[in-house]
Amino acid sequence: MRDTANRAYRAAARSAGAARRRAGAAARSADTAIRGIPGHWREAGPQQRQTIRLAAGAAAVGLVVALTTVAATGPWDGGQRTAERVWAAGQGPGGPGEEDRSGLTAPQVLAQAGPLPGTGATTGTKGVGNGEGGAPDGSAGGSRRAAKVPPPTASALADTLEPLLDDQSLGAVQHASVVDAVTGRQLFAQGAGQTATPASTIKLATAVAALTAAGENHRVATRVVGKGDRVTLVGGGDPTLTKGALADLAEETARTLRKRGVREVTLTYDLSRYTGTRQHPIGPNENLALVTPLMLNEGRLDKSDHGPAARTPDPSGQAAQEFADRLSRAGVRTTGPAESGQAPGSARSLAVHKSPTLSALVERMLTNSDNDIAEALARQTALAKGEPASFKGAGRAVRSTLKRLGLPLKGTVFADGSGLDRADRVSPALLTQLLVRAGAPEEPALRPVLTGLPVAGFTGTLDARYGGERGAPGAGLVRAKTGTLTGVNTLAGTVVDADGRMLSFAFMTSGTTDPAAAQNSLDRLASTLANCGCRDSPSAG
Repeated sequence: MRDTANRAYRAAARSAGAARRRAGAAARSADTAIRGIPGHWREAGPQQRQTIRLAAGAAAVGLVVALTTVAATGPWDGGQRTAERVWAAGQGPGGPGEEDRSGLTAPQVLAQAGPLPGTGATTGTKGVGNGEGGAPDGSAGGSRRAAKVPPPTASALADTLEPLLDDQSLGAVQHASVVDAVTGRQLFAQGAGQTATPASTIKLATAVAALTAAGENHRVATRVVGKGDRVTLVGGGDPTLTKGALADLAEETARTLRKRGVREVTLTYDLSRYTGTRQHPIGPNENLALVTPLMLNEGRLDKSDHGPAARTPDPSGQAAQEFADRLSRAGVRTTGPAESGQAPGSARSLAVHKSPTLSALVERMLTNSDNDIAEALARQTALAKGEPASFKGAGRAVRSTLKRLGLPLKGTVFADGSGLDRADRVSPALLTQLLVRAGAPEEPALRPVLTGLPVAGFTGTLDARYGGERGAPGAGLVRAKTGTLTGVNTLAGTVVDADGRMLSFAFMTSGTTDPAAAQNSLDRLASTLANCGCRDSPSAG
């Protein structure tokens, strides 16, 4: 398995485009493998079973291309989401597998359970907040195929998971939830409705809220406006603004000004888009810059684009200075250092730069657990909901958005969008239902929440986990958001079990003393789900 993965990565480096073209055929093969699971699983050897399950994961949420193009293009640029689109196109009218088409309905691809879109039967996902809509066996009603691959039973899952949750490395408090990703039905619960500090798994809530409130195609605009010889750089809340983007803004601005005969300007920068404190409660920290609507590359002082890094104490001033330098190179001087000030209401637009779409930002945030993007997305949610773009306003907006989706919110606290604040509180039940909602047929705009999840042993914050071995248990099968604070370790995501059934899970622990041991135990729990059919024996009492 490791050699196979290495070959795939080398192929990606040579040609990401060719990998994308192969994704359609590979995913169709995966679909065939999934449909053959019930009849051939017991006859398959260990390597064949691993191959089938890896194929299942690929078909569901884009792992085919993730394995071959993430290294070359980045998961949010052309990897996991491209696989999903290519797979869907390959399943169009007249294409292979027409009888089993399911478009972007990832859980149905995996589980071969539940009625397909357009059949007139209910999918069982509308009641994700309370588990409504499933048949008694946990599959969606009305499907003949559902009976072929039933979900794990509660008793078998309990026998499997409870001993692992008792591991001392998981601290004094452990909460857990495992649900059927097709129906949202609860399969295993240990304090599933109780809230705890989520750390970065709260980013799942931030992502769902932002995509719902602002829209998957929304882009954050950084604008330049002018009146007379006064030019204002207006921050919109894009933390991923680059030097190249500022150079383009400056050149477009200079062209317009030169046409008007303006060669010297007074430069200001407008931060009025956000309100409230800019400093996160954790104080100055390498994990997060000051939260402002105008910053250059997240205020980083090195060439990194994710992870901890030294940050400038004045991200807005840094971006404004870079813009001034670029403006000067383009032939328009500034009269002095840029100062903060609100743009005149009558100022005219000179140039605009738009961020990547929210769907791309969500994927990037989840893959790398990017705190700066998380806080920006929380504020975009606030703006879309008419709330102040502050920590408190964003928290209210996220909560009200999730409430309208019918998600379980009892006891939740959204103190920030990133999970760095220990005042945050969410339940495992909320985390698993967020993931179910992201895979629901009626919520295609939320699919980036699934495709952005790190892949065990391959991408993002799970790249070096699961033993760092491509063929280690769970590698390629577990996709999950990590969360770590001192004494807090969490993991929430999706997994394909041994029968090809897609499950959503959340494991939350508090009081841990050894972060590495706690992470290993959480990974063992997720890997166990991947290796588990977890159904009672026919002879069991």
